[in-house]
Formats: sequence, structure tokens, C-alpha cells
Amino acid sequence: MTEGPVELDSRRGMAAQKATDIRRILAEVESNAKALRDRQQELEEHLLTAPATTWPEAATKARYVLNLYAASLSAQDARHRDLIAIVLDDFTRLAAND
Repeated sequence: MTEGPVELDSRRGMAAQKATDIRRILAEVESNAKALRDRQQELEEHLLTAPATTWPEAATKARYVLNLYAASLSAQDARHRDLIAIVLDDFTRLAAND
């Protein structure tokens, strides 16, 4: 009998170790992605149900929607990306003046 747990990874070949590492990382990434989707859904439900009471709150909602839209743009759509960047900069500048 051994005194402690046997480290099985060290007894596998390099290819098997890499495959195991990839499976572990993939499982972690999938878990993190699900948690992110759940949090995003919770945020969106809040944004849908709670009306903004100030201009900065409205700008925060608009910023979120613009970032969603920007993420869906193709790399070639530089004009819309520039417009989004300018609007987001405007939000930041105007919020600082309040």
C-alpha cells in the first residue's frame, strides 16, 4: 500500500497528459461561459424591468446596448465602430461634467 494518493497524471504519457489538461481547461471554460451567460441574463432582466431615473443611468443602459451591437459588427465595419466609440466618449465626457 502507498502512504499517500498516487499522482496518476505523472504515470501517463505526454499525449494523455495533454489530452487530460485540455479536457480540464475546456470544462472550466464552459463553466465560466455558463456563469457569464447567467449573469448577463440577470443584468438584462434588470435593465428591462428597472427604468432609468437619471441621465447617467440611461447612458449606462445605452452603453451596454452599444457594446452588444459593437460586438456583433464585422471587422470591416470601421465606420459604425468609430461612431460607437465617439458616442461612448461623449457619454463619459458628459457624465464627468455633471
